[in-house]
Amino acid sequence: MTESAGTPDGPEDDGSESSSEHGRRRHWLRWGALGASVVVLAAAGAGWMLYQKLEGNITTDTGTAAELKRYEAERPAALVHDAENILLIGSDSRADKNAAYGRDSGTQRSDTAILLHLAADRKSATAVSIPRDLMTDVPRCRKPGGQESQARFAQFNSAFEQGGAACTIRTVENLTGIRIDHHMIVDFTGFKRMVNAVHGVEVCLKEPIKDEEAHLELPAGRQKLNGEQALGYVRARYSLGNGSDTERMGRQQQFLGALVKKVQSNGVLLNPTRLYPVLDAATSSLTTDSGLDSLRELYELVRSLRGIPTEKVQFLTVPRRPYSLNANRDELVQPDAAQLFNLLRNDLGVTVSAEPREAEAEGTAPPDNEPEAMGRDRKPDAAEPSGEPTGQAPTYKGTTAANGMCA
Repeated sequence: MTESAGTPDGPEDDGSESSSEHGRRRHWLRWGALGASVVVLAAAGAGWMLYQKLEGNITTDTGTAAELKRYEAERPAALVHDAENILLIGSDSRADKNAAYGRDSGTQRSDTAILLHLAADRKSATAVSIPRDLMTDVPRCRKPGGQESQARFAQFNSAFEQGGAACTIRTVENLTGIRIDHHMIVDFTGFKRMVNAVHGVEVCLKEPIKDEEAHLELPAGRQKLNGEQALGYVRARYSLGNGSDTERMGRQQQFLGALVKKVQSNGVLLNPTRLYPVLDAATSSLTTDSGLDSLRELYELVRSLRGIPTEKVQFLTVPRRPYSLNANRDELVQPDAAQLFNLLRNDLGVTVSAEPREAEAEGTAPPDNEPEAMGRDRKPDAAEPSGEPTGQAPTYKGTTAANGMCA
């Protein structure tokens, strides 16, 4: 009986201690789960706030779509499904934060215009610079005040001043026969922030640079440029080379190639902590059409480009030469330009090389700032807007993102 009476006491004490310990464990588990939930919710809330911030950075250009709709019957048709053509416009506005780069006259011009062709299979991308001084047909366009300008033969960048992005898009479409699917406008501030977001871009300079107008002074040799220096470098004209806009476009292409290479080589696109500053910089000074004005749409675009090898990201300038009636202006070189436009329109491969072509010799005099050129009634041969490429396609002077800026 003694053994029988003592037997329950041991198990009861053990059970009491076990129950207490188990209760404490459950207590901490509950608090741990609650804490984890709070952390998850906080992270989700922070993520949503960051998403909303980036989304709110983007300015949507609805006016351009409405204006293009008025001229829909005149616009070329898209020939290849899934291929995309995006017009990138670098605005030279001096308003607000850009006031340090010159006087604000109340207007802006497309200091840089690049036609970006994304192949339907997303295995290549071709960026074609269009000279601001190219003499071309500018169609009739609605001005900001509502009046409609007359169609004219004029300097390319006057289209943006007269009728904004819509007029520029229609001018490019008339020139190339290529349907523009989307457009983006980036100003000086946005470019600087992009470069700073990737912690600078490396360049190699053969000679020192001192350009007061571009706010730039750099020694010769290999160095990393921050945003302010990079902006001065791609804007500099008169202090470098022969002062031509074509040579400046070449520097812009090389620098953009180096920027693409920096982003891809540093794994920015796959690293959220490094990607966010780049997205914040890109979206803060970005104006797009409604088809690219959300993070989801921009992400889908970037994701489709992520797998393109740097050697397949190509940069070139449309074949040009000094305009026959004014060496300070440009005209197309034919048939090279027409063949290039046909290749892009039909989503066929374009080959670029660093070797210069005799037909693409640059002008020797720097372009002035007048919007119209001498002899504007005389037109260079127009690029044929339709038809398949004929004969062997030429190799165009240009570069790739794989080359970067330094050998």
